[in-house]
Amino acid sequence: MRIAIIGAGSVGSAIARGLKGKGHQVTLGVREPGSDAVAALTAETGAAAALPAAAAAQAEVVLLALPWHVAEGAVKALGDLAGKTVVDCMNPLGMENGALGLTVGHRTSGGEIVAGWLPRAHVVKSLNQVGAEMMARNDHLPHRPVMFMAGNGEAAKAQVAELLTDLGFAPHDAGDITRSRLLEPFAMVWINQALFRGKGRAWAFAAVAG
Repeated sequence: MRIAIIGAGSVGSAIARGLKGKGHQVTLGVREPGSDAVAALTAETGAAAALPAAAAAQAEVVLLALPWHVAEGAVKALGDLAGKTVVDCMNPLGMENGALGLTVGHRTSGGEIVAGWLPRAHVVKSLNQVGAEMMARNDHLPHRPVMFMAGNGEAAKAQVAELLTDLGFAPHDAGDITRSRLLEPFAMVWINQALFRGKGRAWAFAAVAG
């Protein structure tokens, strides 16, 4: 697949590392494609680099790996992504009453908001439920980690399932895009355990059947 990763922070760079050698054509969509940091990442991963809108224009699948507070402007600047599969890897995080938490929920979700920004794209919520380390590499775990996805288009979810499998995850379909309201709080379970309960970042959820 031709894949654009919009953002080269911890999540975007981890996904690029996880996709290395998996047969995809990966382009990092970044504001400074010629920077030393981006050059180092492209050399490590074999990805190309371009400005975000150019990266998205040539891609079949666009992954959004941006901080939530800049997401709206950055996503709308990508242009019309009609017909493309867009993976929303973001969580709508912010400080709520002095603590890190979700800024939307119950009646909507970050995934639904992104779908509203891109009404002609096929938005799928996924890759938001564990830390970046597990996206770069997870084959050392005793069980294949689970990754849920939510979206309205079956063909788009099939593409995302292939991508998740290549990243080492067991893809599970959670339903339509409104189920982002479940997946974003689920991400908070990982964040709570990893950052506030002392478990650390080197783990993921698994679905183990008997």
